Amino acid sequence: MPNSSIKNEKMYEDLRADGASKEKAARISNAAAAEGEQKVGARGGRAGSYEDMTKDELYERARKIGIEGRSDMSKDDLIQALRDH
Repeated sequence: MPNSSIKNEKMYEDLRADGASKEKAARISNAAAAEGEQKVGARGGRAGSYEDMTKDELYERARKIGIEGRSDMSKDDLIQALRDH
């Protein structure tokens, strides 16, 4: 079902299929629609992998974005919750 707030539905769906969160996929696809894919692609890709982060780093990231139940989560649970957010 099309979402009027998503400006590039195909890119959004591709990003979601690759494991991006709904928020991240929407942000990237909308920026690409507004500014062009090459410009957005050139500035992306600096963040490290969740697997390379410590549990404390993942916890802090989850806290900043408001994931509930994070204190009871394992590192793998935190990674999954961050990806699903």
